[in-house]
Amino acid sequence: MADAGDLYMSWRWIDGIAPRGASMLPAAPIDEAVRLLAAALPNPNDPSGLEYALTRGAFATPDAEYSLAQRLSRALLPSGLAEQLAALHHDGVRPHIRLQPSPRVAQVPWEIIAPAPTLRLIDIADISLLAPAGIVHAPGRIARSWANDRDLPVVAVLDPRIPGFRADSALGSVLGRMSESTPLTERVAEYAARGRIVPPVTAPSEIFRRTDVDRDWLGETLRGGAARLIYVGHVTAAAPESGRSENAELHLACTADSVGFAEPTRTHRPLSAKDLLLGTHTLDVAPRAGSELWPMPSRVALIACESGGDLRFSEALGLTAAMINGGAELVTASRWPLPTDLAFQRIAGAPPDARPLQDTICAIDAAHELPTPITALADWQRARSAHWRYKGAIEYSPILWSAFATVSTDPTP
Repeated sequence: MADAGDLYMSWRWIDGIAPRGASMLPAAPIDEAVRLLAAALPNPNDPSGLEYALTRGAFATPDAEYSLAQRLSRALLPSGLAEQLAALHHDGVRPHIRLQPSPRVAQVPWEIIAPAPTLRLIDIADISLLAPAGIVHAPGRIARSWANDRDLPVVAVLDPRIPGFRADSALGSVLGRMSESTPLTERVAEYAARGRIVPPVTAPSEIFRRTDVDRDWLGETLRGGAARLIYVGHVTAAAPESGRSENAELHLACTADSVGFAEPTRTHRPLSAKDLLLGTHTLDVAPRAGSELWPMPSRVALIACESGGDLRFSEALGLTAAMINGGAELVTASRWPLPTDLAFQRIAGAPPDARPLQDTICAIDAAHELPTPITALADWQRARSAHWRYKGAIEYSPILWSAFATVSTDPTP
């Protein structure tokens, strides 16, 4: 896709089962649909933004969400492509759509697009995003292979404690107090029992809210070899109007005296995409490249607010691109800010035992363990979509499950 006033889209079928196509989509309906989508998302700059998104916005009820999905479909799904997809669906074929969205439509949850009253795009296709070719083929990039590294440890950075920030502050706890019986704790326990998780823990709850998981620890751990990296915490996305996607920041347990490009916040210095890309270039008399300091494993999950926000820039050099540049072949990240389990319960009236964010983390983690992670994630999204349509419970709202997209460098997952 390309923005040039209107939106220009072309598509082709790798196996030649249907003719390739191209379409010019008018700007006005797209801009209006994108505006409606943005209004439905949690707005961290508005004190009532999360409450509105969960109780009165387009993602708060199935009927309102379906109306938004229809607007997105009419604006963004060319009739020629829709007809081809309908024919495949009629024949029982579920294709894998690999999208390369333009910055204007980078936040669009293509999964919920409604080409027919009883169908969403995720019902008829597996969906992923294409990694930018310039990053995939960057000089010096050393790609890791899941086939070769799948038995190495899982590196888990789960709700790290950010120096200078209380648990109930802006960079405080994402998961809240974790007991031994939560879905995510039980999953950690399974890894720990097999000696497969780093940092090693004797009790599963010890892996949460750690103070030692800083950039130095992460670099040393990744250089020791890893199959996957899963991060659950805070990301501060760069504003699209800044044009500086490399300023996106990952918040680890780094103190302000850590070496890096990001400016300190209180007693904490974030790890920026610029750090991951450039390493200590210009910061050290003996600089090291970012991919050398933090060699990324084959699969990375960044479960944090707008962790995939670099696709909203014409030059996508944010955290997703940095992970791929560091060697990852697959990155799952979020298109927009994410509600916590506590927000679902206290604001949206979800049951006390509902843990949609933890369920999401577990689903992404489980998918990344499988040979076909994109299909596994699509299956999970299809199940959540069905629950949302037939139950209407807020914990199944696409405000959470459709926030995530997987960027892949490999055409086979």
